[in-house]
Amino acid sequence: MRVVVVGATGNAGTAVLRALADAPEVSSVLGIARRMPDTEVAPYSGCEWASIDIAAASSAEDAGARLRDAFTGAGAVIHLAWLIQPNSQRELLRRVNVEGTERVARAAAAAGVRHLVAASSVGAYSPDPVQMRRDETWSTHGIPTSHYSVDKAAQERVLDEFSVAHPGVLVTRLRSALIFQADAGSEIQRYFLAGRVPLQVFGSAKPPVLPVPKGLRGMQAVHADDLGRAYAAAVVKRAPGAFNICADDVLTPQDLADIIDHGRVVELPPRLVRAFLFGGHRAGLVAADEGWLDMATAVPMMDNSRAASELEWRPRVTAAQALRELLRGMAEGRGTASVPLRPRNPDDGRLPAARGPADSGADAGDPPQDGADPETARESAPAGDAGAPGSEDPVSADGISRDLLGLYLSDHLTGATAGAGRIERMAEETIDTPVYARLSELAEEIRLERAFLRQLIHDLGLRQRPYRQAVSWAGEHAGRLKSNGRLFSRSPLTLVLETELMRSAVMGKLGVWQTLQEHAGELGLDPRVFEDLAHRARAQAGVLDEVHEYVRRRAFREDRAFDEGRTASAPQPRDD
Repeated sequence: MRVVVVGATGNAGTAVLRALADAPEVSSVLGIARRMPDTEVAPYSGCEWASIDIAAASSAEDAGARLRDAFTGAGAVIHLAWLIQPNSQRELLRRVNVEGTERVARAAAAAGVRHLVAASSVGAYSPDPVQMRRDETWSTHGIPTSHYSVDKAAQERVLDEFSVAHPGVLVTRLRSALIFQADAGSEIQRYFLAGRVPLQVFGSAKPPVLPVPKGLRGMQAVHADDLGRAYAAAVVKRAPGAFNICADDVLTPQDLADIIDHGRVVELPPRLVRAFLFGGHRAGLVAADEGWLDMATAVPMMDNSRAASELEWRPRVTAAQALRELLRGMAEGRGTASVPLRPRNPDDGRLPAARGPADSGADAGDPPQDGADPETARESAPAGDAGAPGSEDPVSADGISRDLLGLYLSDHLTGATAGAGRIERMAEETIDTPVYARLSELAEEIRLERAFLRQLIHDLGLRQRPYRQAVSWAGEHAGRLKSNGRLFSRSPLTLVLETELMRSAVMGKLGVWQTLQEHAGELGLDPRVFEDLAHRARAQAGVLDEVHEYVRRRAFREDRAFDEGRTASAPQPRDD
């Protein structure tokens, strides 16, 4: 059986791919996402892939046609795509989450798919004053003050209507609890806590006390791999209807305190906690708004017995174990090889062109000569060689000036520091346009390349000059204050100028890769690494050419909206 997974690169999607890979009944998997993962890394390497925007910046006709083509021949479609951030763009969230579900369902029916499995949530349930364990018959009208819950309830109505209109399509809904795994640590921090919360300290210290809202009965969770197995079971068994998916244990406030801090709980008035979240979210200190608290304190506890009896599914990981794993992952900034699940520290990411981790530096790539280990090659290099860290000779045995090379690479690292910040902001500002996916993927590539260059400078024993990077970072942030003719909204001219700056920066980066390729032999490096990086830089310039074409056609026109992406076609990925 062929299975298509829509939203295959996030927390749930990555786990579902792992589970489908273990299911002998599944012959092939097509992953669909707006932003592509590193397809050389498991579990993404075991799938075919298609980049399709289901609703954020695509028309219903365009998305429907592309989805129908992708779904043709599939035995089942698993729909997991869901947008949690940005909270401030409520219409965008509704369009992706609710209208996107409708588009996926209609395309599945049009393509002749006989089974649709959709990701619902405990958040779809109506308030339960006593928070007892409830089965799947509990009302699904959501929590009115939570945008996530409201959209989940609306998604349930879309599936209700679709089931009536298409009785020949089997519809399954998995209503999951909170989904935890170590590799979601960085993502969950970004989506709910924001980067200003120093979770790194949790690796060596615990807070003295855990504040919780008074009246919180408990919290349910499920490990991502257990959830993935539930989706695989639903597909294989073709089980219709709704299923609660959660671990057997409920985490009480005392359980949470025992895991997170020293076992001490202090109950606070719910209104005070809600006010803190409201103010913290508005001030940008936390990413989650107060609606998440409203949902946590109102939804029922779920009974998972139906999944046990009809799917023959039982959780293998307790909620307590899953939470402990998540906390470790958050402290370490864990992630994996997709943009949504990217690690907090770019050094922990994988730079595909270097065939290894982003921090592999001078060790990157295949062995430089005759299969010898790069580290051994540098250790055996003549005294004073630029590949021998710590050498005091300013000129290597092969005549390369270490001072000039260090200054040159440090200057490029300075530029990369500014560029990484600029391209990330450009991606954030274009989330509802057709160019977002390409810019977001490009931002991650540049983030990893900067980490690679920084480590390379270290491995070669050259001066890094960090003060230059600090000045560059400050300058890039100060440059954001430039109004470009608008004081209270972002000027479309800004993206035009930033695209031109980034295009020039990428071509400058091409020069450093060409220079390092030229001198790789003297430095004890693999020239193929830099040949690959140079090829990647040219492809990145092509992406920016496409972005520039899109923005320049709109920035100077009063009759053409800059963010009219919902009716525009997205630039398609190039083969290079």
